[in-house]
Amino acid sequence: MSKIYSLLELKKITDKEKKRGKKIVLANGCFDLIHVGHIRYLKEAKEKGDILVVALNSDDSIKKLKGSGRPLLKEKERAEIISSFYFVDYVTIFPEINVAKVLTTLKPHIHAKGSDYTPETVPEKDVVKSYGGKIEITGGPKVRSTSQIIKEIRIKFSHD
Repeated sequence: MSKIYSLLELKKITDKEKKRGKKIVLANGCFDLIHVGHIRYLKEAKEKGDILVVALNSDDSIKKLKGSGRPLLKEKERAEIISSFYFVDYVTIFPEINVAKVLTTLKPHIHAKGSDYTPETVPEKDVVKSYGGKIEITGGPKVRSTSQIIKEIRIKFSHD
């Protein structure tokens, strides 16, 4: 059974879960090259509620955010990888640069962001506050980013 849904399908699912008293947590990101920081972020996000929804940037939005050469993996592959984690309940792909539309559609109880943010620097903080949601910073200390890993790979293999 797939965990990957469109935003509208996911709204129906999360509305039902809320009526059953479940706390919905939303995490988002590119997840272009999975590393330990991603795992820590998502596992701790799941601990903040009952249902973890991961909103994944589309290929086009990553290109706009990260530049040419990204993403490394196509959105369907990234969605399949993220959905394979036992602590992830649902995955959706969004085309926008930020996750504001997903937040206003699903209105999760908690919007989890990684430790490269503070509650004050979360770009969508006003959106979350507007519907009464809460921001949680999860994942522990920042390990490194996918961009840093890509740079390290380039350096290691540039001499071959």
